Amino acid sequence: MSGEGRTGALGLRADTPGERFFNGLIAENPTFVLMLGMCPTLAVTTSATNGLTMGLATTAVLALSNLMISLLRKVIPDTVRIPSFIVVIASFVTLVQLIIQAYLPALNDALGVYIPLIVVNCIIFGRAEAYASKHGAVPAFFDGLGMGLGFTCAITIMGFFREFLGAGTAFGVQLLGDGTVIPGPVGSFFGMYQPISIFIMQSGAFFVLAFMIAGMNRIKKGRAKKGRDVSGFRDTTDTDTLVTEAAADKAAGGEA
Repeated sequence: MSGEGRTGALGLRADTPGERFFNGLIAENPTFVLMLGMCPTLAVTTSATNGLTMGLATTAVLALSNLMISLLRKVIPDTVRIPSFIVVIASFVTLVQLIIQAYLPALNDALGVYIPLIVVNCIIFGRAEAYASKHGAVPAFFDGLGMGLGFTCAITIMGFFREFLGAGTAFGVQLLGDGTVIPGPVGSFFGMYQPISIFIMQSGAFFVLAFMIAGMNRIKKGRAKKGRDVSGFRDTTDTDTLVTEAAADKAAGGEA
């Protein structure tokens, strides 16, 4: 395996299913660490439900396309690998879109064009090119699963805060402002809340994203000050680390 003898995310052995899963979920979270997939992150997170649905759809496409591309990596000629990746990803996106149209038509209307645009989501294409095409099926599948769930958690949390502060609701349930479902004196107090509509506007997405990235950086620095190991968390400004990892993967020949 390419990860044999090397340490990956969070101190786990590189290229194992667990390491790949936690790598995408935490260490290389595509939204808060790698800053990928910003279009759907900023556009569809007007509610927690929209964020959760888009995240799960992206997760399904990521995991399945990673698996298929890994299985076909020795069959696909290098000269046509990009078109081949697009065909595989587009096939799974079409399947996911048809399922959402059939069973969740309201959400399909809410997400609109962003479901078919999963085809060109840089998270999916990036993992296909950088990992799935060079590693075995099992770690590639868990790499896609971890990255997808990391993306899902990020945009669902963003959607929750934007919806909660901007409309007083959470997953469509009125918690703050007029019509709150909370009974008694507490409900009367929460009923006085005036929603801050800017949070469900485009600019609100930037505010929430900035605060959440700052919070994650704060946690990382806090762990470092306490002497805890943060070496498993990717620092995208550390060019030497990126070059070293790329050289190690190249030397290993990409074999799983």
